[in-house]
Amino acid sequence: MNYEIFKNINKIIERDSKTTTYKFALLRGTIDIIQENSPFINSKDDKIYIPLWLLVEKWLVYYYPIFEANISFAQIQGNVQLAFERPFKELTDRYQPYGGFSAFYNDLKYKGIPQDIQPVFVELIKKLRNTIVTMPMRYIGRSISNEEYSIYKFNLVKASLRSVKIDKEYLIQSFGSFWISKEYYEAFKLLGSFITGQDSLLVKWAEFSVSASNKLLSTQMVLQEVLKSPVTERDVKESKVKYKELLKSEGAVFCVWTGDKISNYDIDHVIPFSVLKNNDLWNLLPAKPSINNLKRDKLPSVNLIERQKNLILYYWELLHNTNPTRFDKEIKISLLGDSSFENWQTDAIQQLQKTCDYLTTIRGFEEWNIKN
Repeated sequence: MNYEIFKNINKIIERDSKTTTYKFALLRGTIDIIQENSPFINSKDDKIYIPLWLLVEKWLVYYYPIFEANISFAQIQGNVQLAFERPFKELTDRYQPYGGFSAFYNDLKYKGIPQDIQPVFVELIKKLRNTIVTMPMRYIGRSISNEEYSIYKFNLVKASLRSVKIDKEYLIQSFGSFWISKEYYEAFKLLGSFITGQDSLLVKWAEFSVSASNKLLSTQMVLQEVLKSPVTERDVKESKVKYKELLKSEGAVFCVWTGDKISNYDIDHVIPFSVLKNNDLWNLLPAKPSINNLKRDKLPSVNLIERQKNLILYYWELLHNTNPTRFDKEIKISLLGDSSFENWQTDAIQQLQKTCDYLTTIRGFEEWNIKN
């Protein structure tokens, strides 16, 4: 199997835009359809064709409980609503007196949507289809290609949605199709359940724990606990306060990424905390607030680290001299390993570069640089 495809999938998950949940819903829907081995999946000329309705149906299932719960879940960055939010809320409200989610799905799969609900349902599924093909299908894969529709392509069918009986069979035939390459199809087929979590180690761990507890625990409860980080927000704040106290005694402070002298600064995680839950002193360096805001969850490039290594080492030496017990132990465990401490500066810089390169090229996290 093509190793590059697996790297691309990893990059898409980590690097592609995360402004909404659309990307995740598209990938999850595609994988679920493939994992279920739908009989409507067809292969032709190294392409895999799938009815677009099957994807729309998955989105209905994914988002319905969220809107039905009437809880403010963060589904999009900023204050903009999801494109299909209004008709979706109206649909869930209409079904609430009749049994909610299960009643809706039963109508969709077996009975057909009642005529009095059909107008809002048709509006919703059209918005879902249009959102899917114009948003995530269009932009997914931009981290590996500048082309639009580089992974997904689609073909819409013009058909009337005023049928007396709108059911699954009718919608499969009247909603068009989409296709992906056979290579992506095979990758999703082989590793899809691990990507979406159904067969991931954490889910299997949680399911076993629930069974072993005679169902006194829930899957959600176990997952919540095993995913807790030992490094809390309080620990991060305390480390930053100590660092700022140290910098005050030095007088001048320079932005580690630009070299500019600054009076106001943030303490930046070189390797973002969201990427690696690391609060070591070597990973905390002062940066201009505007620069830190640009960097956010990105990793510094190998070239940027090389250009700024003298300033990085300046702060590391400062920490080594003032907090030797903590700093030396942390940098040895995280960056030096079995290397001698005699040349720790050179070895640590090289390992930092290797780590950032690995996280961007293999793990797919976004790289960041500042032009000269």
